[in-house]
Amino acid sequence: MEIKKKCWPEFFEKFCSGERTLELRLADFDLKTGDTLVFEEYDPATKQYTGRSASFRCNKVEPSAQDPLRFYSAEDVRKHGFWLIELEKE
Repeated sequence: MEIKKKCWPEFFEKFCSGERTLELRLADFDLKTGDTLVFEEYDPATKQYTGRSASFRCNKVEPSAQDPLRFYSAEDVRKHGFWLIELEKE
């Protein structure tokens, strides 16, 4: 399955360069090992997509009970939990 998600520029660059291979996401969508995650670069400063995208295979997907509130509301975290996603550039 192919899943599209927005990705901030600072993280998008690290994924594309291979510097970053793990991702923590709110588990509010279906995801399993072998799925393709397509990151669409999104600039939060302009609230616009940049037009760049990159596809990554999900090598391993596991639920997580962590509670970082930087990107998500406490209500969403409690409701969904997170995905910890290991990625490999396709």
